[in-house]
Amino acid sequence: MLDIKLVRQQVEEVAKALAKKGYTFDIAQFQALDARRKQADMDSQQLLAERKQASKQIGELVKSGVSVDDAKAQVNETLAKIEEQLKQLTQEAKDANDALDTLLLAVPNMPLADVPAGDSEDDNIEVSRWGQPRQFDFEIKDHVDLGEALGGLDFEVASKITGSRFAVMHGPLARLHRALIQLMLNTHTGVHGYQEVYVPYIVNADSLQGTGQLPKFEEDLFKLQGDSGYYLIPTAEVPVTNLMRDRIVDASEFGDGLRFTCHTPCFRSEAGSYGRDTRGMIRQHQFEKVELVQFVRPEDSDAALESLTGHAEAILKMLELPYRKVILCGGDLGFSAQKTYDLEVWLPAQNTYREISSCSNFGDYQARRMMARWRNPETGKPELLHTLNGSGLAVGRTLVAILENYQQADGSVTVPEVLRPYMGGITEIAASQLG
Repeated sequence: MLDIKLVRQQVEEVAKALAKKGYTFDIAQFQALDARRKQADMDSQQLLAERKQASKQIGELVKSGVSVDDAKAQVNETLAKIEEQLKQLTQEAKDANDALDTLLLAVPNMPLADVPAGDSEDDNIEVSRWGQPRQFDFEIKDHVDLGEALGGLDFEVASKITGSRFAVMHGPLARLHRALIQLMLNTHTGVHGYQEVYVPYIVNADSLQGTGQLPKFEEDLFKLQGDSGYYLIPTAEVPVTNLMRDRIVDASEFGDGLRFTCHTPCFRSEAGSYGRDTRGMIRQHQFEKVELVQFVRPEDSDAALESLTGHAEAILKMLELPYRKVILCGGDLGFSAQKTYDLEVWLPAQNTYREISSCSNFGDYQARRMMARWRNPETGKPELLHTLNGSGLAVGRTLVAILENYQQADGSVTVPEVLRPYMGGITEIAASQLG
């Protein structure tokens, strides 16, 4: 959530920054609600002063010869009117504050100054590339044809079990999927300094509001039936970031920042992507991800985004998968993010790069919604943390990239060297292994 003080003081600048995201901030509505709240507060203060003055009148009336009972009766009648007015004004101030909160909860984060202008993913700017796409001397197959021919990928059975946009994996292909998770977690914990955590796969509405999925994006979530108010997680970002909700982290515990990594399934209804990527594993309702989450001091968040993105890139380099890094333009930037790098892996069958990780800096936007803070030892006062996260990586899409980039003319798939220790020494996946 944006800082309401900043919005009040620099409302035109805020509206201009939000326009970079394609969002029209209703200045008049904000100022009207804020004025209503301010007036209710001012009127309340005036009535409190009148109540204090009325209470003093009892003694003055008694001094002038009025009996104590008569003095109380006169003043109590005035106090009763004031109390009734105060009750109304208190409710009016609460209603105005609630309306302001509702308004601000629906306002996205402001992009940083170095975020390029643009309306869609077509306007994203490439920052760098790594690796050269492989040149094939045979007809390329996509991951669906490869996986089904190998007998390790079954969308028909998944559709029978559940429905569209699900997959079943068998044998070495399922093991390859698991090997990717182990490689990612081992690298992020053993090399990059993240603490592995295990979290619930079901969260409440407060958690989703804290990270920005609610109230705006409820249609993209799977909500459990009943009165529990629970949702399946769309990403580990939600439960892991909420580890700091309503907390004040001591500087001694905080150190140079807090880093967490977590593997979870993710569940998304994909309500806004109807008809897109319906073939295969690119866009599914259930998929696996290894998430990276950081909590840092405000002055460290720019550098933290670069390092976190580098940690996701390291996995792609270990797997020797060609990729490119792009900075998202304002129009393609996520609701809560103030800056995002996308890592896009090369998919030969599509002859293009596709997103495999989004790494974002949220500034204090999520922390303000969650009241996630650290105590500054220099001032002794709590200050909002800055939060960051990114996929390190999306496991299913990484599997897709391996199948397509490591495919052979006979339909087998070479296992990347770095994964072989996790695969029991298997160097390739062939149909005979899955027959």
